[in-house]
Amino acid sequence: MTSPFDYFVVFAEMRTGSNFLEANINEFEGLSCLGEVFNPHFIGYPNKDDSLGVTLEQRTDDPQVMIDAVKSNEVLSGFRYFHDHEPRVLNTMLEDPRCAKIVLTRNPLDSYVSWKIAQETGQWKLTDVRRRRDSTVKFDGLEFRRHVEELQDFQVSLMRALQLSGQTAFYVAYEDLQDIQVMNGLARFLGHEEELEALNQKLKRQNPSPLSEKVSNFGEVTLALADLDRFNLNRTPNFEPRRGATVPSYVACAAAPLLYLPMRSGPQATVTQWMAQLDRVADDGLIRNFSQKSLRQWKKTHKGHRSFTVVRHPVARVHAAFCECILAADQGVYKQIRKTLRRVYKMPLPKDPPGAGYTAEEHRAGFVAFLGFVKANLAGQTSLRQDAHWVSQATAMQGFGDLALPDMIVREDEMMSYLPALAMQVGRVDAPDPEVVDPGHPVSLEEIYDAEIEKLCKDIYKRDYIAFGFESWK
Repeated sequence: MTSPFDYFVVFAEMRTGSNFLEANINEFEGLSCLGEVFNPHFIGYPNKDDSLGVTLEQRTDDPQVMIDAVKSNEVLSGFRYFHDHEPRVLNTMLEDPRCAKIVLTRNPLDSYVSWKIAQETGQWKLTDVRRRRDSTVKFDGLEFRRHVEELQDFQVSLMRALQLSGQTAFYVAYEDLQDIQVMNGLARFLGHEEELEALNQKLKRQNPSPLSEKVSNFGEVTLALADLDRFNLNRTPNFEPRRGATVPSYVACAAAPLLYLPMRSGPQATVTQWMAQLDRVADDGLIRNFSQKSLRQWKKTHKGHRSFTVVRHPVARVHAAFCECILAADQGVYKQIRKTLRRVYKMPLPKDPPGAGYTAEEHRAGFVAFLGFVKANLAGQTSLRQDAHWVSQATAMQGFGDLALPDMIVREDEMMSYLPALAMQVGRVDAPDPEVVDPGHPVSLEEIYDAEIEKLCKDIYKRDYIAFGFESWK
């Protein structure tokens, strides 16, 4: 594929994720992003003497020299450009249809607070969450308004210039940066055929907590913007990438028109045992391993079908994930994850699945450490993947929506009454009562649960507590 462009520019601002975007652009062998080559204070990167052989002095004397060097590079190249960079090249870029425009945006309040924290801590990049510096900052309403005005003026000028010249840009939101499909789409926009199989995860999010925990005078923020909700101040940040519908995990009755959409680390054994009893078959008599095609066929042949899922209290669910995926793993990827958690994150976990002599004290220490990891992991601050067994149930529910949302969402503690009622809706008045299957955990949650664990889980899964109305586990 021949690129329609000679070079590209990433229009961004400080604290919008531009370093992460650049790192992933540079993962493509045929693309090169050269940093901030028009920053008034340095060229490309701090402490660099030149970029592509062009010095800061040469660029200052004639910025077109830098443009020519970028266009002449061996691979398709570009750079990041902020609103306060070299103004003499802006119109040159905007008027040139052979210059690809990429526009990266972020909620201005998020970027402002992140900028204030970076100023306070002196930490502008994070590659290891263990070296993260934390700080709360004071919100300055006047400074923030100026910040927003500068960003908006620049964005409007970009949009108008592109409209007048009949061009278009590739827009990337901060939330898109974790989406590999968007990154591959950006490469295609630039005329590049290669696709990435995984994102560059060296850079970590520095400040994943809610705004209310990062701003010391958060009440003044809400007061200053009381008439506006354009910045969505009270949301819980969500850094989990969208998840697919995971159709192969669905389970259906062979006779009764019921379809179960399991939540990983939920009460799957209890539910599927009930479904098998309802159908009067063994567990392997249920229908599994669906494809989208076979799922559509099942729905066509089971008129009046109902689909359902069962949500579990976040504390019980993440404890199940800890016991079943981390502690019990004796082979495969989860064994490797446990090894990494022990070696890299220094978590007090047993080397092998726990046996005789494993105590409740050891279990609680390991579980609390795991909760710390899960918080960082779901905030995109670790090198390990975000696993379906401990992502939020709200995110998993969105994945179901790619095909169809469940007709009924049942809480685990209400299964005894709601599952038989669901069976009655499809004409099965003889439905058995569900029988809870013992998960066989080495230490039960009751033995270690306390207010600290509840607080840690509520901090991690705030979206689930809000979305499903969960209160404390006990």
